[in-house]
Amino acid sequence: MSEYDFEIICKPSYSLLKFKLNNQEIMTETGSMVYMDPKISIETSAKGGVLGVLKRAVVGESVFMNKLKGNGVLALAPACSGDIAHHELNGTLYASSGAYLASSPHLSIDTKFGGTKTFFGGQGLFLMKIEGKGDVFLSAYGALEEIELNNESIIVDNGHLVAFTSGLEYSLGKLGGLKSALLGGEGLVYTFKGTGKVYIQTRNIQSFVGFISPYLPKTSQ
Repeated sequence: MSEYDFEIICKPSYSLLKFKLNNQEIMTETGSMVYMDPKISIETSAKGGVLGVLKRAVVGESVFMNKLKGNGVLALAPACSGDIAHHELNGTLYASSGAYLASSPHLSIDTKFGGTKTFFGGQGLFLMKIEGKGDVFLSAYGALEEIELNNESIIVDNGHLVAFTSGLEYSLGKLGGLKSALLGGEGLVYTFKGTGKVYIQTRNIQSFVGFISPYLPKTSQ
């Protein structure tokens, strides 16, 4: 059961996360506050010290985080248009770059090196590692789907991965051979095996950038 009184509205395209804080604290990504009650205070800090700042910069997250505390309504929204999901954490959750929106203040947030098995993964090389017991709020580009695996396996495109729980075996590699990558439009994929949850987003922001780039004005040399 969540420790917060919250609701997610305007799903799934332009989701807004609304809290009714009752003398509570919550950690959020900087720039995510949409509006809040004047009785709520905000404190910006570099969580985890210098090392934490460096790790968050590597994973592509903001080097600072906001801690909001008080009573009243607080509304948050992600940078991209898309959905928001609530995850009741009791253990470890791994999130891809840009997926973290907010969490309980007592949770540990770190960066995990994916190892050589994700060496060619770009941003997939590093993942945000969230540990403890509490609430985590994830954001996505597009709608969010929560997939439950029960001693099963699934292949997820790298650009569509949002987060996954610990206990799942995973690896990052190419789907098919070179011909499939060049002609089929598919690139790097995660393969998950075991029991746990995988969160995916229905849109890929890298694919969207590739789609609109031919229509952008060309800079003169």
